[in-house]
Amino acid sequence: MAGFSEAALKGLAELEARSPPPDVVTEPAYARPFRATDRLRPDVAAGGGLIRDEAGHARPHYWGHRERLRMRFLEGGHGPMPDYELLELLLFNAIAKIDVKPLAKRLLAAFGDLNGVIAASEHRIMQIEGADRWVYLQLRVVDAFAQRMAQARVLQREVLSSWDALIAYCRTCMAHRETEQFRVLFLDRKNTMIADEALGTGTVGHVPVYPREVAKRALELNASAVILVHNHPSGDPTPSREDITMTARVIGACEAIDVTVHDHVIIGKDAEVSFRESGLM
Repeated sequence: MAGFSEAALKGLAELEARSPPPDVVTEPAYARPFRATDRLRPDVAAGGGLIRDEAGHARPHYWGHRERLRMRFLEGGHGPMPDYELLELLLFNAIAKIDVKPLAKRLLAAFGDLNGVIAASEHRIMQIEGADRWVYLQLRVVDAFAQRMAQARVLQREVLSSWDALIAYCRTCMAHRETEQFRVLFLDRKNTMIADEALGTGTVGHVPVYPREVAKRALELNASAVILVHNHPSGDPTPSREDITMTARVIGACEAIDVTVHDHVIIGKDAEVSFRESGLM
């Protein structure tokens, strides 16, 4: 006998039940959350367009670029590579398949150099065409590694005898920040750093500092001395009148609990100023 089986007829009935009437206009139940773009536009892909091999097959001009760049890095190190190529290697982890060289160059153009790119805020990064939160994540991971590596050279060590390493650590953490940050390095009786904490974050030109909070935290950590550090996003580390006044107030609060303020260091982009060396305390 010819014809449909009972199971097949049941399947057809179920399909008909799920199908909309022929006169009904339907639309997708799920709309893609991203905007489709032409990844081979000249202003998106450096150089742009397609190239053809000897057989006439077309392919994106950057085909194989990622693997070539990785091998150059592994075989020759980072020394001969320009900043944008190092940034490309990092962006490979955030963005798949497309040419990220234009984005790397846009980031460097916007923030000046690798230091500026790594230190940029999420808001500023997201303003760059082609950047997203995955790009920002990769930059934050690199920043965290840099700070941890620099911190390892000073944490649990006598900092006054390794001052250059301490300054290098502070510069890594603060020199390229876009807003002011006030940090306190807490030391024990042997001047070994037992903690480094940011006790205030402010705007481009101001950070609120509360001397009683510095003193309170020193008591909680059983610290015997502190070093004050803050940055000037303008790049000029020259102390302001407010910086000098604030330092005197912190010194007074710490003296009341028998905690010594060894120094106050202001970090600029290319230099730093020590209050003690400058005779300001």
